[in-house]
Amino acid sequence: MAILLNTLLMIVVALSITGVINRTRAVMAGRKGLPFFQHIYNVRLLLRKDSVYSHTTTILFRVAPAVYLAAAIVAILMIPVADLYPVISFEGDIICLAYTLALARVAIILAAMDTGSSFEGMGAAREALYGALIEPALLMGFATLAMFCGYTSLADIFEHEQTFDLHYTIVMFLVAYLFVTITFVESGRVPVDDPRTHLELTMIHEVMCLDYCGMDLAMIQIAGWLKTACFSMIAANAIAATCCFHWWFAVPLAILLTGLSVGVVESTQARNKLSRNTTFVVTISALAALIFFIGYLLQLNINI
Repeated sequence: MAILLNTLLMIVVALSITGVINRTRAVMAGRKGLPFFQHIYNVRLLLRKDSVYSHTTTILFRVAPAVYLAAAIVAILMIPVADLYPVISFEGDIICLAYTLALARVAIILAAMDTGSSFEGMGAAREALYGALIEPALLMGFATLAMFCGYTSLADIFEHEQTFDLHYTIVMFLVAYLFVTITFVESGRVPVDDPRTHLELTMIHEVMCLDYCGMDLAMIQIAGWLKTACFSMIAANAIAATCCFHWWFAVPLAILLTGLSVGVVESTQARNKLSRNTTFVVTISALAALIFFIGYLLQLNINI
């Protein structure tokens, strides 16, 4: 029963974050804005439409959305919701999670290159670059959690509420901040990318999906929601483990933490110049390395 509840709550988180982002942007802009579930209505319309394929594409282009969605589904099945237990759990699954998400990125990159379009190839190159730069930050974040809790499985890491002193609590909050920041890169949000733009020369993730429509585009959008939910829940678990380790606290925290963060940033900041994105992503990796180093010193009982 707990496993089923864990899966249902992850779906709720995935479906709700985009709604919170849209409502936050609308409130900060002083306008009525979209309905909370407008993104779900849009996907429902896409699911009713047929897909159209170019004659220049191969079978790779057609199967990529299914692989992208399947990888995202497997990823959320590995994520525990606070004190609940996920469907998939085994020793070392934090590494499997990282490369399951990498498989999703590889699928969409290959599909973009398969179109033969220079615009989509440009977006694929940018996505590959940012993915390679953000991967060390993701692994460093997992390594910090594993070092503190003594396990390499997310279910074991977040199985019980931990007893942390002030220094450890601060580091766990920094880890949560790290995963929220990673979400901006992995989800293609401002300041790294802007999902609302249609200018091919400035797009990253969206330009790779220009040739998709109908059910294929719906699968890509759903997979994006699931990926965002993965990072949001890990960040929420890191905070909940220090104060209130229960699913009824972690779920709204995950929704509000990412939803409000992305909504506020997109309302107050402009998208970076592409030349600054590399610096932004490398800075996240440097922050992850610093957090890991601080945690390692604390483990050795070295005062800092």
